[in-house]
Amino acid sequence: MSLLKKIGLGLVVVLLVLQAFRPEKNISDDHSKNIATLYPVSKEVDAILVKACNDCHSNNSKYPWYASVQPLAWWINDHIVDGKKHFNLDDFANYKLRKQYHKMEEVIEQVKEGEMPLESYSLIHNEAKLTQEERVVLTSWAQSVLDSMKATYPIDSLIKKKN
Repeated sequence: MSLLKKIGLGLVVVLLVLQAFRPEKNISDDHSKNIATLYPVSKEVDAILVKACNDCHSNNSKYPWYASVQPLAWWINDHIVDGKKHFNLDDFANYKLRKQYHKMEEVIEQVKEGEMPLESYSLIHNEAKLTQEERVVLTSWAQSVLDSMKATYPIDSLIKKKN
């Protein structure tokens, strides 16, 4: 057997063994701390969140077929964990008020700038690309959430006073 065939066979064996080690899926029915428990989310906004945000920024991702193949499953899992670390729609009600403010400001900025959804995500998931109209709808909603927060909890009341 040639060296090239041995290397190829070794790679196949390694890939087969890797299939036994899978990350836990990001699937939960618990939406008790979802942003919608605090602020209204219209059907139009919800549709945008489902198509472009929820897979990485909620506790319930929809997985494509290739998410069951290692090492892609680990890469996808890392992407989801990182996305949830930055902003999780299903954990929003657990955030401190100042963090809620900041996250809404980030949503507005990143969606307006075209930074979200990530190009690496929308390249594979073409349906996740936002139209300009959808960007306006999403940022207007985030601004209305921010305005509602500001009316209820003025920003200066959240600033820690220095002694």
